[in-house]
Amino acid sequence: MRRNGQSRRKNDELLKLRDAALQLGISFPTIKQWIYKKKIRSVQTAGGHHRIPLSELDRLLFRTRGRTKKERQLVIRRVSGRNQLVGRIDQVRISGLMAEVKISIGEQQITSIITATSAREMQLKAGQTAVALIKATEVMILRVGD
Repeated sequence: MRRNGQSRRKNDELLKLRDAALQLGISFPTIKQWIYKKKIRSVQTAGGHHRIPLSELDRLLFRTRGRTKKERQLVIRRVSGRNQLVGRIDQVRISGLMAEVKISIGEQQITSIITATSAREMQLKAGQTAVALIKATEVMILRVGD
């Protein structure tokens, strides 16, 4: 296969243009223009068809979700769950593979157990504002008093 751009890594899966465009959230004509303008690297088959390496798709995937860094940050917060509680991180305790994160929301406190890698990647620290996203299949109500 003839290469357009950098050399291809071993075992780098190649995607048809329509599949790559679908994953990037762009149209087929747009991905063709990106290839011609060398905004995206492609590999040509013996028949002259373009294929997109998966590594190239990974490189662009996050960028297509917003034009600016601020827009991309907003996209991260857009989730279907409406049970998002904004609070302040009280404590982050990392031990081995896991991290315990305590968030104060009003007079209440929520504790979440996440991976240590996630806590480090998000650079979680006490005093930061954070959102607790509660995902559950059931919600139970208890009557207090009487």
